[in-house]
Amino acid sequence: MSIGEITAYIEGLGGVLTLKPQPGDGSPEISWGDSFFYYAPDGVVPKSQPFATIVTKDYPEDQDSHLDRPGAFRVNFAAGAGEFVKWTGQEPRKLKPASHAIDPSTTDVIIPHPVYGSLGWLSVVNPGLRTESVVRDLLGKAHHLALGRYQRRSAAGEG
Repeated sequence: MSIGEITAYIEGLGGVLTLKPQPGDGSPEISWGDSFFYYAPDGVVPKSQPFATIVTKDYPEDQDSHLDRPGAFRVNFAAGAGEFVKWTGQEPRKLKPASHAIDPSTTDVIIPHPVYGSLGWLSVVNPGLRTESVVRDLLGKAHHLALGRYQRRSAAGEG
């Protein structure tokens, strides 16, 4: 799967606001070239975290995926605690750092997010044939959860 294919799939889920930081937009330089996906049918960036991201480089506290390799990127998603347990065998809050058996730089494998795994985030470096359908499913679930949060905030008058 390419970044473009993943982006098109996420945006096709509906109500998605995509932020792609770039020079001149006031965003931090480290985020340039990455993508952040929110459920925001009104087009307003919510106060909540995105439900999915695509990162194209290592961040200062997030280098275990070795995204400094040519063509490397990682798709990340908050698909819920149930999916996290299904894929890792562990509760997110009980996840120990580096407790997963798979090297975080391995491609085309579902792993806990190297930094945000304890918050229930899953990741895939360079998703391919082995994980394509799973990535689509997990992105759909992350979108559905974000939609639910949006609806609850709207019902509570939190916007």
